[in-house]
Amino acid sequence: MIFDWFQNIEFKYPWLLSLLLLVPVIVYEYLRRQKRIQSSMLVTTTHFIGTSRSIKTTLLHFPFVLRILAIICLVIAMAFPRKVFTGQQTEGEGIDIVMCFDISGSMTEQDFKPNRLEAAKAVASQFVQQRPGDRVGIVIFSSLSFTLCPLTTDHNTVLTQMQNIESGYLQEEGTAIGSGLATSVDRLRASTAKSKVIILLTDGVDVGGSVPPDLAKQMARQYGVKVYTIGIGSEKEIDEVVNSPLGHITQKRKLEYNENLLQDLAQTTGGQYFQATDNEALKKIYDSINLLEKTKIKVTEYHRYTNAFLPLLIAGIAFLLLELSLRYTVLRKFP
Repeated sequence: MIFDWFQNIEFKYPWLLSLLLLVPVIVYEYLRRQKRIQSSMLVTTTHFIGTSRSIKTTLLHFPFVLRILAIICLVIAMAFPRKVFTGQQTEGEGIDIVMCFDISGSMTEQDFKPNRLEAAKAVASQFVQQRPGDRVGIVIFSSLSFTLCPLTTDHNTVLTQMQNIESGYLQEEGTAIGSGLATSVDRLRASTAKSKVIILLTDGVDVGGSVPPDLAKQMARQYGVKVYTIGIGSEKEIDEVVNSPLGHITQKRKLEYNENLLQDLAQTTGGQYFQATDNEALKKIYDSINLLEKTKIKVTEYHRYTNAFLPLLIAGIAFLLLELSLRYTVLRKFP
């Protein structure tokens, strides 16, 4: 309990706490003096008499203990302990950002480490942490689209939801880029932010959906939403192990990638198109977007203090008064 109290306390005059070093000296001197006073010579005719105890002998050292406690409390009170409450005030113009993830089966391709989706999540998480003051939301899509996290400044929630994204989350397979983009635009439609951004991450192979990409693109233009498209992957060939009547064999397979669609979406909405071919390239892309979309945020940190010396001061005075009352009543010495 005392340890927890000190963890939340700051001292205005911490150097005064050095006076506590005198306490061991005072205790040592008191014990040395008591030993000198109590030293005596054993008398053979009285050694068989038991030591008699009274209230005075029982409380003999109690006033000294009270005085030590009083000194400790008063010294700590003099150091002016106070509780600190730290807060932040944010002023300026943030950006509303929707992270739109393709979670279709093609995002499990392992041309990225460990795969496309996991690499995208890792880099996107770093990006979110670099955007203090911005509202961030998450939309995921395959053949369907879904708002996983609405726009919020609670980035811990965003990061938690992002880590929960998995391929097959929406069960139905496919890649409906238009539906994912339309849902993202809808999240930003009522936004009053001066800058509204969608970061669309996909391999760009659209297989149709309830909203065609052209319509979603026009929606983005109408509501002033910029779309940054990140094409993750390439059309290179990879080795793939497949089952055959002869057992497991390795064959070449060309990866799918639609660069033209992603370029068109970005160009029409005033954003930019990027292609990521590996983990490092993906990180550089997010760094570039971070520089392009500047946030005008001023964060002011303030501290509020609550004095905590009064209980210690009262305790110190109480210990002193109790010591004096004992010395001049129960433990009073008569000449």
